[in-house]
Amino acid sequence: MLRTALLLFALALVLPGAVKKDPFGRTPAGEAVDIYTLSNAAGLEARVMTYGATVVSLKSPDKAGKKADVLLGFDSLDGYLKEQPYMGAIVGRYGNRIAKGQFALNGKTYKLAVNNGPNALHGGLRGFDKRVWAAEAKADSVVFKYSSANGEEGYPGKLDVTVTYTITNSSELRIDYRALADQDTVANLTNHAYFNLSGEPTILNHLVQLEADRFTPVDSNLIPTGEIRSVAGTPFDFRRETTVGTNINAKDEQITFGKGYDHNWVLNGTPGTLRKIATVYSPQSGRLLTVSTTEPGVQFYTGNFLDGSLTGKSGRKYIQRSGLCLETQHYPNSPNQPTFPSTVVKKGVPMTSTTVWQLKMLP
Repeated sequence: MLRTALLLFALALVLPGAVKKDPFGRTPAGEAVDIYTLSNAAGLEARVMTYGATVVSLKSPDKAGKKADVLLGFDSLDGYLKEQPYMGAIVGRYGNRIAKGQFALNGKTYKLAVNNGPNALHGGLRGFDKRVWAAEAKADSVVFKYSSANGEEGYPGKLDVTVTYTITNSSELRIDYRALADQDTVANLTNHAYFNLSGEPTILNHLVQLEADRFTPVDSNLIPTGEIRSVAGTPFDFRRETTVGTNINAKDEQITFGKGYDHNWVLNGTPGTLRKIATVYSPQSGRLLTVSTTEPGVQFYTGNFLDGSLTGKSGRKYIQRSGLCLETQHYPNSPNQPTFPSTVVKKGVPMTSTTVWQLKMLP
């Protein structure tokens, strides 16, 4: 009996956690939406729904042991169905911006749905964030699948996408992406979670560190100019832990739109290898978020376009800078910049990437 009890206790320490499925509502078209809860013994809990393969909540203890949600979002499906800025969703087929909503591939020009001034943003008018994905629960993960049809939002080829969320005993939520095309196309997949580790009205007191010596300057439409510039001596230098609010209002020629950061940083290290690329720390809560990825870049965005018009969880108004995003990615407008890392997905050759969020407490 004692031996069995000890064995069960040991297994509890090793097994990552549990997955639970519940209904979460229906779309206006009548599609059923389910939500999955992943949890581990350390108190990390993630809820992910089939609409947009969206992370609805991510709960973690603070330094006082109180568990709270660190993501912006909504209490019900209705909030996500309304116009809102991609909170917690998988964005694609191409995350971020493509200039003038067009690109050339294999000698042919493709015109995309334009939804951000003159540009295509985050997949177009009805991107991956507005689709209901198929889902399957595993022991410690949920596998989401979506098949994007040839010509959807203007993109060539059918693209079969798989996104797997896995919770670990190291208080990590791991996101594995895979995409397979039946003809050459472009893709750039990411998650658009808005983090607020303190629960305070803004993230201006959060401390951010980025493993990036360079960034891609942008024009007034937030399209990279093609230059890759050093962060040294600029408000974009986060090589050492820096409070978000320190330079966010700096009079710099590259902070030209949206009153804050909305730029791509060129990550150090070798793309394709999983490495730590960012930390976010809240002195108020003691929570430390560590982000690792295989991607070559990250879009650091400070919720510049939030204006208080959205009512989020528990009736909270999301004002400007309520949350920050670290969108691991290839660079914006890569299909039109041959010197940037390629976002071409070749026919029959899987595209894969991984991003990991780890939440820990500091005293």
